[in-house]
Amino acid sequence: MNLPIEKNGIYEMRIDGMGSNGEGIGRIDGYAVFVDGALPEELVKVLILKTRKSFGFGKLLEVLEPSPERVEPVCPVARQCGGCQLQHLSYKGQLAYKEDKVNEDIARIGGLQGVKSLPIIGVEHPYRYRNKAQFPVGCNKDGQVQIGFYAKRSHRIIDTPVCMLQNEINDNIIQLVKEFLEEFKITTYNEITHKGLVRHILTRIGKHSGEIMVCIVINGKKLPKCEILVERLQQVEGVVSVVLNENHEDTNVILGQKCTTLWGKDTITDTLGGIEFEISPLSFYQVNPLQTEVLYRRALEMANLKGDERVFDLYCGIGTISLFFAQHVKEVFGVEIVEEAIVDAEKNAERNGIGNATFEAGAAEEVIPRLYREKGITADVVVVDPPRKGCDQQLLDVLGQIKPEKIVYISCNPATLARDMKILTEMGFVAEEVQAVDMFPNTIHVEAITMMTYCGKTPKNDG
Repeated sequence: MNLPIEKNGIYEMRIDGMGSNGEGIGRIDGYAVFVDGALPEELVKVLILKTRKSFGFGKLLEVLEPSPERVEPVCPVARQCGGCQLQHLSYKGQLAYKEDKVNEDIARIGGLQGVKSLPIIGVEHPYRYRNKAQFPVGCNKDGQVQIGFYAKRSHRIIDTPVCMLQNEINDNIIQLVKEFLEEFKITTYNEITHKGLVRHILTRIGKHSGEIMVCIVINGKKLPKCEILVERLQQVEGVVSVVLNENHEDTNVILGQKCTTLWGKDTITDTLGGIEFEISPLSFYQVNPLQTEVLYRRALEMANLKGDERVFDLYCGIGTISLFFAQHVKEVFGVEIVEEAIVDAEKNAERNGIGNATFEAGAAEEVIPRLYREKGITADVVVVDPPRKGCDQQLLDVLGQIKPEKIVYISCNPATLARDMKILTEMGFVAEEVQAVDMFPNTIHVEAITMMTYCGKTPKNDG
């Protein structure tokens, strides 16, 4: 290949954009180079690490002319740790980047023009917001216990005694567990050999209740000296549950299916919008409780409900959105493929005295057609909040068949949201507006909501 740069060469370049992973993008004689940690408008010196036919990757060596939006990261390991990607960018700059990211994906991937974009909703304090932490556990080359987060694009653990995104109480819990493992010489898991016992430390914290669950994930059936660890964790204010989770699989999935409560409660509780939820180690529950309330309220506002609607909540999890909507509609029917989540959803409805929400375990793309075919049951409004991969194509086909008046689509991945919006548009739905909500400050991730209405015919796309 005849390229304008060569591997291991050092070059100066001007950054003119940011990629989907938060990296700076610039050009050397028209050749695109991606550089972690670089920001638009900056003149930087880079070391070329990899070259491909039409683009390459560089390491940031020096910022020669900094962007006015550049700030000093508050975390000392922010540049090594893969948990935060944007700490070097001002919070104002982060919001602008995320809003642009949502709008660009809808235009480029979805091919949709003229969708009303509402200003992104940010937070007042972009640190210490997470109510759930998952810390991988391992050892360094000297055999010292490491608890923290993975380095960028690797599974090498960066020891992180303090994380500025997690609740402060985690700093004490992680140090306590680390001292326990070292004192009793308990082995840690090695992803290459698949040997060793302790794999992850997971914590959940109820924002409003103050209740804390500590879950130790092991590659085995027993944790030696666990009674001593339990006794020590009981001294941490707020800890009401200590759980052991077994994960024997050769996998990147953090939790296994078997949980044993070593002490205290099987679940913790938290409150969203006046509704109390029970949360187990395996439950899906949004990690930013303050912004979750903002997200769900915006979803309600965008749905513009009258009060007599039937709502389908697909990918309903433990029923958070279902119970939010149930207070404002005639009835809600939630569907979730994880059976344990449906059990939790039913408990949460009963706990809060909500009688107009019912739930069924199963794949939505199978359950909804059966209800429609056998009982003629349809919905006025459908809410979907799928995982990052977006909605299953079969489910989108079902929505095209039952033709709800409105679809409220909540997404943690703008790219798959845009893809699915395009498919729904081809079925006759029209995107009214899109709202970005910053659920994950200092990271590249963003939530977005769009409201789509059925217009009865396939609209022409002027884009």
